[in-house]
Amino acid sequence: MTKRPLIVFDVNETLLDIDTLEPLFARLFGAPGRMREWFAQLILYSQSLSLTGSYLPFGELGGGILHMLGRIHGVAIADSDVEELKGLLRDMPVHGDVAAGLRLLQEAGCSLVTLTNSPKSSGPDPLDKAGLSELFDRKFTVDTVRCFKPASATYALVQKEMEADPKTTWLVAAHVWDTIGAQSFGWKAALITRGVNAAIPLEGIPQPTLIARDISETAQAILKLI
Repeated sequence: MTKRPLIVFDVNETLLDIDTLEPLFARLFGAPGRMREWFAQLILYSQSLSLTGSYLPFGELGGGILHMLGRIHGVAIADSDVEELKGLLRDMPVHGDVAAGLRLLQEAGCSLVTLTNSPKSSGPDPLDKAGLSELFDRKFTVDTVRCFKPASATYALVQKEMEADPKTTWLVAAHVWDTIGAQSFGWKAALITRGVNAAIPLEGIPQPTLIARDISETAQAILKLI
């Protein structure tokens, strides 16, 4: 078992700014909220595939969901629009609060890794481009187990490869479905709200170990608990 606390970071929205996709959706649909609708449907259908034993790469599924929304809203989606979306997904910028928070945790002796629904990039990924990859010990993708979070196999992959103790393992994510999955697997979880997410206040649903607005605030809170 590793003696260092292991902090596992979700990537999309947690570390990367998905709001940079908004101009594409505004151009295509001419209505507010379509990007968030697309993202919610993408998560819904990724989980549906995992529950039924099927798998497609996240970007490919995202293109299909874009076509689906086009049919729902009466908008013609061209193949070039799907390719533009895929390009934007590969180039999403890192949130401005990420670097300081990551460095704070690393300097405190924590082991940092990522776990993303997105496949491994064939070239430099957004964390590479931001000069932050050196802060991570490993980068994990669900492509390895061919199912999406919050399937237990995704968390098991990290725990096995890192020889991690679940008692000292944290997931940091901007999505409650992800924190629920990690906590159900025995990890602690930090929910990043970023002003657009919140926990579900219902008995019987695992509540995040801590809730914070961004990575910097989360890092400070985690260090007080480990």
